[in-house]
Amino acid sequence: MKSSLPNYGLIGLGNLGSKLAKRLLDAGYPLKVFDINSSSIESVVSSGASAADSPSEAAKDVAGLITCLPSPDQSFQIFNDEIGVFNKMTPGSTWIEMSTVGVDDIKKLSSLALENGVHTLEVPVTGGVHKAVTGEITLFVGGELRILEQHRAALQTMAKTIIHLGKIGNASLVKVITNMLCLIDLVAAGEAMMLAKKGGIDLAQFYEAVCASSGNSVEFEAWSPTILNGTYNTGFTTELALKDLSFVMDLGESFNVPMKLTQMVKDLFETSGEKYGCKSWTPHVVKMLEDELGEELRANVFKSSSKR
Repeated sequence: MKSSLPNYGLIGLGNLGSKLAKRLLDAGYPLKVFDINSSSIESVVSSGASAADSPSEAAKDVAGLITCLPSPDQSFQIFNDEIGVFNKMTPGSTWIEMSTVGVDDIKKLSSLALENGVHTLEVPVTGGVHKAVTGEITLFVGGELRILEQHRAALQTMAKTIIHLGKIGNASLVKVITNMLCLIDLVAAGEAMMLAKKGGIDLAQFYEAVCASSGNSVEFEAWSPTILNGTYNTGFTTELALKDLSFVMDLGESFNVPMKLTQMVKDLFETSGEKYGCKSWTPHVVKMLEDELGEELRANVFKSSSKR
């Protein structure tokens, strides 16, 4: 039986996009998907999606086209060339950008979309990739409220919280700032745990104490266990961290705000990327401290479980 729900296209089936696709499919939304990795397409098709053989095909005859890509360059490649996808979309439909992109990037692309009669919602995701599985992520939204209301039901299948932040560009600005905060916190968490270990504190007890204290944060609580269990797997790479920190540094320059602490943290992530590779998980910035001191930050209680 044909679904009465609006149909969507989705381009980008990586660590996050594949989970967002599954949430839409579980809610009964018709979905066409595309990714350069054919095995990623096959995995989502097995859950009920239909496969598109190109970005343009994924964009045709849909109420909304969702993109979830790792870099602004890839968004520009899809939308801003001579065979751009916007001119394949139905006028009046909506491009829903769920990647993390720069403020200027989303403004340029949304203007290009409007030239083709396509609305834009910028909807960067926050809260951690692990929460995308259960639909507990938070979505920041920039764009017209009336367009958000047209797609709110579909977005609500993916998220626990949707926050409308006003005009295009605002959501991207807030998203990169929150990523800056969590990456700074990750470095601070590593130094804090190392101090505790050097002081003879059991790290499982230390984790419990911090989580119950004024020093706690979402990132300490969610990401510290990936260090304590030795996996370092936050689902977020050093390469992505550096992208976001670069966005923040550019914003600081544009707004004439000194970003001294952010620059220090960016330098640490650059060194971590050089040492472990840019595809390494973000907590390798803490592993760098472990290797420097010859001390592992481990707690047995986290070996078989994850708090992420």
